[in-house]
Amino acid sequence: MVGELRIYVEGGGDGKDSKAEMRRGFVEFLRGARDLARDQRIKWHIIACGSRNNTFDDFVTAIRTHTGAFNVLLVDSEGPVREGDGPWAHLFGTENGWRDRNPKIGNEHCHLMVQMMEAWVVSDLDALRKFYGPEFNENPIPRDVNIERVDKGRLDSALKEATRNTSKGEYRKIRHGAKLLTKIDPEKVRHRAPHCDRLFVTLTAKLSG
Repeated sequence: MVGELRIYVEGGGDGKDSKAEMRRGFVEFLRGARDLARDQRIKWHIIACGSRNNTFDDFVTAIRTHTGAFNVLLVDSEGPVREGDGPWAHLFGTENGWRDRNPKIGNEHCHLMVQMMEAWVVSDLDALRKFYGPEFNENPIPRDVNIERVDKGRLDSALKEATRNTSKGEYRKIRHGAKLLTKIDPEKVRHRAPHCDRLFVTLTAKLSG
């Protein structure tokens, strides 16, 4: 069993307040793991880092400075993940300069939102309906059983089209994404997003000893 868990997540933009809100979103979405950590008296931290490069930088630093913790990187895949590729193989094949700074730790420390966080958001249609209200147009939202196979461009356009005429306005990651993370059902996301399920399985195993 680990004594401390630190999760470095992509998102929140550059502002202190927006990062804090994104952090709250992930804390709530991962509440099952958070509660397990509390039950086991394990220290628990989620750090919203802004850009994906900043997230990787902060994670690599944490490997050196928080040696007693189980450190986790959580970023968008920004595209499909080739079958058989682990998360590090995917990121080192797509992100300039990351391979040169390889922290040389296992895949259990690296997790992906495939193809981006919005795949998690659209996995719970009921939560979207409640959040956006009666003007929400659910027709463009993908119903694919494996939501990770949906191209990120299609996800982005679907969310914008579905929310364009709502009182909250067109979907924006910083404006709405963090709030939606507190409302979507993690079990629904896990059912449709294998990499999300992998994250929960990994955290549960580490927190359970």
